[in-house]
Amino acid sequence: MNAVTIATSVLTLVAGVGVFLIACTMLSANLESLGSGKLKKLFAKTSKSKLLGVGVGTAATVAIQSSSATTVMVIGFVNAGIMTLAQAATVIFGANIGTTITGQLVALGLTGGSSLSVSVVFAALAGVGAFTLAFAKNERIRQVGGILAGFGMLFVGLSVMSGAMKHFSDSDSVKNFLAAFRNPFLLVLIGTVLTAVVQSSSVMTSMTITMVVTGLISLNQGIYITMGSNVGTCITALIAGLTSTKNAKRTALIHLIFNVSGVVLFMLTGLFLRMGGINFEYVLGKIFPHVPQMQLAMFHTVFNVVTVLAVLPLTNLLVKLVTKIIPDKKNATAESDEPRLHFVDEYMLKTPPLAVQQTKNEIMRMASLSMENVNLACNVICNLDYEKTDVFRANEIQLNYYHKELVKFIVKLLKCELNEKDRIYLSTAIRSITDLERVGDYAENIIEYADKLKEAEKTFSVDAVAEINGLKELLNSLYEKTESAYKNCDRKMLKRAYEIEERVDAVTAEMGESHIKRLSDGVCTPEVGAQYLALSINMERIADHYINVAKTIKAYS
Repeated sequence: MNAVTIATSVLTLVAGVGVFLIACTMLSANLESLGSGKLKKLFAKTSKSKLLGVGVGTAATVAIQSSSATTVMVIGFVNAGIMTLAQAATVIFGANIGTTITGQLVALGLTGGSSLSVSVVFAALAGVGAFTLAFAKNERIRQVGGILAGFGMLFVGLSVMSGAMKHFSDSDSVKNFLAAFRNPFLLVLIGTVLTAVVQSSSVMTSMTITMVVTGLISLNQGIYITMGSNVGTCITALIAGLTSTKNAKRTALIHLIFNVSGVVLFMLTGLFLRMGGINFEYVLGKIFPHVPQMQLAMFHTVFNVVTVLAVLPLTNLLVKLVTKIIPDKKNATAESDEPRLHFVDEYMLKTPPLAVQQTKNEIMRMASLSMENVNLACNVICNLDYEKTDVFRANEIQLNYYHKELVKFIVKLLKCELNEKDRIYLSTAIRSITDLERVGDYAENIIEYADKLKEAEKTFSVDAVAEINGLKELLNSLYEKTESAYKNCDRKMLKRAYEIEERVDAVTAEMGESHIKRLSDGVCTPEVGAQYLALSINMERIADHYINVAKTIKAYS
């Protein structure tokens, strides 16, 4: 090969890898957008059994075509406390099986011989998807178009890579150079490092299958590189776990231990085979003769299935092991009280559709904290009972943290690839966060009014307390309708919320009239009355903010 041919082949290979990576991202993003609403329900079923957890992990990864994305999701769920370590472990096991489907598709695409290549047929879907994206107006149809385009581009990239590999395979010097890498440990290391660089075991496995088919490397070399790719793919989860909770770090470690265990198991198996004068290449050649692409793809699947079967019964022991490796600190309780985001983190930006859904969960939690503080504040001012003010202060700190950090996260999320509905939702979410933070501020005002009553050694009359409690019940009812409307995009609940908000306006007006009557009857003093009127105004404004949150659904539902 001359210098021009070498340069052309290298650039063609880089182009093929680039197209393949873009295709993987495009396919994954559109599959997530189409099915993200069902993913959380799917993950919720993992508590029923270990095997079901494996099935869920497999199905989720097949659905979104990314084991890294599935693992990052799982770490997010563990971080949020909505999935246990044992549940997370089984889902991760399944994700490793689900990711082998890409290798099977690549192997299928490389078949065909002298007849019409399957790869060409699949690649044509890129054009179908592109036309769909160009002319379709419906969002779901556009997502389907994106899936078809991404799927087709996988095979366009595969064809480009295959062509580049073929040029290299024609060079004896290149083949002789690669043939020198026969040490299994070195090949596993190469697979690990290269996968860590591209952050996709699917891409690495697909490249390896192509190299085997073109004769650039032997099947046995491809097998050990593929083993290494399973370890290299853990890098994404490890990075995601570093900045998360203890359990999230443990989840990432489980992923690493699982894949390393599989490599150790199959390295030992390979050693025993060599002692018998055979190797993996010989065994697979007997089972799947004359189809090297299928041999490597099937090895990848068998590798992960056997590893799952070996490790699954040891799940509880694995959980105990990682808990000992990453123990809880003595001040774990104090650490858990620190303000933080519970459902999202930076690495969830890798799965934007799910990040949008989890952002909604954060906002709903923020709403719950705001209502809790309103109830606590009303209890303080009615009874001058300061017993739970520590809870109130912790909630207020968390609400302020949400107002700052969750908005930052949403701004970053808006820069990701999103469908129009999600983009509109996130735009309204920033306003909702501000509304809920203001509810917290009004609850603080009510505490301050209570402090003034306490300093003056005054209390509200029995009638005033009854009116405040009645208004508080209305606010709780409004909050429940707001929560239901917001969670389910339910316009009927929004209508009921409006009705309650109008009732709040009427009651606060009645409270003003009652106050004037008590003042004229000498039951209430001007000082106490001032706090009472300020309280009623604040509670009426709290209702306004909850309605603001509820009515955002009109923009995107």
